[in-house]
Amino acid sequence: MNLPSISNLFPSNSHTGRAFRAFRGFGLAVIMAGLLGACQTAGPAPGHAAPAPQATARPEAAHPLISEAPGFMRLPGMTADKVPVRIGLMLPFSNGSSNTRALADAMLKAAEMGVSDSGKRDLLLMPVDEGSNPAETAAAARKLLDQGAEIIIGPLFASAVSAVAPIARDRGVPVLAFSTDRTVAGHGVYLLSFQPEDEVRAIVTYAASQGHTRFAALTPLTPYGDRVTAAFRTTVQDVKGTVSGIERFDPSSGTAVAQSAAIAKGQPDSVLIAQGGALLRGIAPTLVVNGLPPETVKYLGTGVWDDPTIAQEPALQGGWFAAPTPNAQDGFDARFHAVFGTTPPQLATLPYDAVSLVALLSAGEPYHRFTDAALTDPNGFAGVDGIFRFFPDGSDERGLAILRVAPDGFQIQQPAPATFQPVGG
Repeated sequence: MNLPSISNLFPSNSHTGRAFRAFRGFGLAVIMAGLLGACQTAGPAPGHAAPAPQATARPEAAHPLISEAPGFMRLPGMTADKVPVRIGLMLPFSNGSSNTRALADAMLKAAEMGVSDSGKRDLLLMPVDEGSNPAETAAAARKLLDQGAEIIIGPLFASAVSAVAPIARDRGVPVLAFSTDRTVAGHGVYLLSFQPEDEVRAIVTYAASQGHTRFAALTPLTPYGDRVTAAFRTTVQDVKGTVSGIERFDPSSGTAVAQSAAIAKGQPDSVLIAQGGALLRGIAPTLVVNGLPPETVKYLGTGVWDDPTIAQEPALQGGWFAAPTPNAQDGFDARFHAVFGTTPPQLATLPYDAVSLVALLSAGEPYHRFTDAALTDPNGFAGVDGIFRFFPDGSDERGLAILRVAPDGFQIQQPAPATFQPVGG
């Protein structure tokens, strides 16, 4: 079936050689490290081969937002009988990092573009600073609710989401947050973010479908590596494969020679390398030296491989990794640049999709339109980076392509799915 599209203006295409947007521009390598650094535990990764995560019902709101109040914001010229769709937007506008402030500014611009592109004239975007501590975040959330926000988009950081969550639940207002920390999700908090668990499940499942059965993994000693490692173990078990070895390395050391030698002793037929950049280009040759050449052993990667410079390493040629469809953002980037004169970071698609999703679901009775049932539609939605859906536990799943490393860039090995429905279902 066709998914409700929240971004018809920007169709995906299948051109290869997608620019490395995840760490482009606003110093996102640092920002993403901070986001993942808050994630200390990793639950089972949702995916096509796994049942949807379940969650207990959201606690009943003690003070539900159900009707208009004198202090609620209104759109200029809107008649008294109309109720605007009030959208709270929380981002770190005053963060101590200039890179983070620039990211927040770009995400605000993307949200504003989402309002404009929706074609709806009853959307009222209400941006506030998410603050630098829980007290400031809580005060900002209360301000939005006092102004009548029916839904809150953001915050960006896990600690801020934790501060917002109980306040929003008290009023029965859902939150579409950008944190990658699954521990802050659930009970009305949904994470619209890129999850490493999705990428691990996608690439390991695809490798298994191509006949690979003995899996090994090289993962960094970081919170990101912890989550990848947990998802790797779970997914290999799900696909009835065997884990021949898992080795952890300190990325600050700049090498994983000993770990590569240890991995080779397990004689895997595929190796997941959860690392990108120069260190990835250094790890691959050490696997070759230790008797695991890419001609006989498939190298697998996550979204951190989405960097055109890795094509310069001969040992990585033919490797597979999971990521959004190449150039899926091109139309969005062009539109953003035309409006604001700058190139957006990859994360700018998140507030755009969030606002567009709100616009899609905004029909119906005010204060009763952004229900858990509507947000967790199992069919999902079509966004800028492809299809996505929310699970009852607040986590999200994205439809990812499998890309192949080639001398001239990346080639689509398996297209991203166009639906979450089972094949033949």
